[in-house]
Amino acid sequence: MVWRGLAVRLREKRERVLEYFKFQGAESDVAIPSSDRRIEVGIGNIGLQGELTIPAHATGIVLFAHGSGSSRFSPRNQFVATELNKAGLGTCLFDLLSLEEERDDQRSSRYRFDISMLAQRLVAVTDWLKHHLQVESELPLGYFGASTGAAAALIAAAERPDWVKAVVSRGGRADMATHSLGKVQAATLLLVGGEDDVVLTLNRKALQELPPEIPKELVVIEGAGHLFEEPGKLAQVAQYAAQWFERYLT
Repeated sequence: MVWRGLAVRLREKRERVLEYFKFQGAESDVAIPSSDRRIEVGIGNIGLQGELTIPAHATGIVLFAHGSGSSRFSPRNQFVATELNKAGLGTCLFDLLSLEEERDDQRSSRYRFDISMLAQRLVAVTDWLKHHLQVESELPLGYFGASTGAAAALIAAAERPDWVKAVVSRGGRADMATHSLGKVQAATLLLVGGEDDVVLTLNRKALQELPPEIPKELVVIEGAGHLFEEPGKLAQVAQYAAQWFERYLT
């Protein structure tokens, strides 16, 4: 019964992702890539579940850091990941929390704003990719962070400057990485919806706090809110992200 219930939940999540692809203007036959490799990264006594997709002739790998209350099944991140795969980029979507932590967080919000812990989880997955994979370990790495996950991505990028070459933030809370912004060496793109007034103000300030010598840019996507749920807006995010990673993951 447990496995049957899990299968039903996974099928429902898949169906929501495909519906989201259609809503954003993707082709109707787009599906989550069937060549995904399931991975589990052990951190202490917990295991983080993830999905790794490496297209043929990939030029880099992008690790996704999801926002608060989300997971690797986020329809928005799945959409962007698929578009990056089409552009020849590998992707790694994983859960920042274990299943038990996720259940606890849904009740208490205990973990979702612990940015330091989330950043260390991202660092741990980065280290795992570099040390446990062969061909993939030679590819340059990038981070795609959403909301609070963007703060974790910026902190982790500052801790692994030799490995992480580019960061893209979608509606990110870069202000929650204030103490690390000046240490970031990765090329950083901040994508913010034009209707997301508070986050836009925070990102304008964060842009100034990033080192002046690194490639950095703030792009405002007009007509988009915090979640980029408006038709076609997330497709713009994916296009900007693909272009940024193609330019700097070399």
